[in-house]
Amino acid sequence: MPQTQNGLMERRIAEILIQELKLENVTPDTFDVTTDLVKELGIDSMDLTTVVLVLQGEYKVKFDEDNYPSLTTVRAIAEQIRQLQGTVS
Repeated sequence: MPQTQNGLMERRIAEILIQELKLENVTPDTFDVTTDLVKELGIDSMDLTTVVLVLQGEYKVKFDEDNYPSLTTVRAIAEQIRQLQGTVS
């Protein structure tokens, strides 16, 4: 089954998270896009900032620091990117 654009973006965000945060025992295929990054994975503000910088380069968007607290899941990050790109359907 082909992945949707949303699914592809979520997978790429998961890949970036796994790579940047050196997460072990997880792959983009097994990463739950609804996992709370702070509560369940223990990502702190420095980790999130690192990931956001990579995402800004990858997707050519600029995240507002005021929105960082809402970036709690891969799905929420993907939604924010789509909004910043103006591609929300």
